[in-house]
Formats: sequence, C-alpha cells, structure tokens
Amino acid sequence: MMGAIIAIDLGLKRIGLALSVGSGIVIPLSAVERKNRNQAANDVKKVLDEYEATTVVVGIPMGSTTEDEMRRRVAHFMSLVEFTGEIAYQDESLSSQEAEDLMKGDIRYKRDGRIDSLSAKIILERFLHQLKK
Repeated sequence: MMGAIIAIDLGLKRIGLALSVGSGIVIPLSAVERKNRNQAANDVKKVLDEYEATTVVVGIPMGSTTEDEMRRRVAHFMSLVEFTGEIAYQDESLSSQEAEDLMKGDIRYKRDGRIDSLSAKIILERFLHQLKK
C-alpha cells in the first residue's frame, strides 16, 4: 500500500487540493489562498506533511502549447515546497469545467476554493483510474 497521495490544481489565486489514502476514495481538501509564492508553498507543505504524502499529482494541460511552461512552473513551485516524494503529472484538461458542472446551482459563483479543490479531486481520480489500467 502506498502512502497518501495529494493532488494539486495549481492556480494563480488559489491552489486546489485533494487527498487519497490508498482506498481509492478521493476527498477534496480546503484550497490554499495564494497571497505570494512562498506563503502558498509553505501552506501546501503543511498539508503534505500533515497527511504524510508520498506522492503529489499535479494537473497540467497536456498536449497544449503551454504544457512545457506549466511543467517548468510546477517544478519551480514544488522546489519551494521542498517535497522529496514522487511528483506525477496528470492531464487536467476540462477538470475545472467538470467541477463547475458538478456544482451548478449550489455555489456556482462563489470563489472560495471549492471549485479548485473539486478540480484537484477530478485530477486525482483520473490519475488513480490510470493506475488501475
């Protein structure tokens, strides 16, 4: 059994987070409000340490013109987090749209991080689904 896996949906204003602890069940966590890079990295590090994460799955837009740039940004951010476990990339295409669709009618226009963490949940579910194949 592997340790906790945390998914990150890295945004400029908020960082969505989701957790799976080996059961295949994915739980969205509270998003991190991003005031600056160092504060965001410290807040993410606290979550990774709290759940003893061994793997971080980061959503990036694969196959897009920005894929390489996003990988570079993610690598830089994770170096600030000082995470020493495995970092995996998962295609995040349309995950934010899917998350918004799931929340239609609930809190559609509230920007409190729930959509960001739902996106992270979708990214992690896709990653776990790929592992099972």
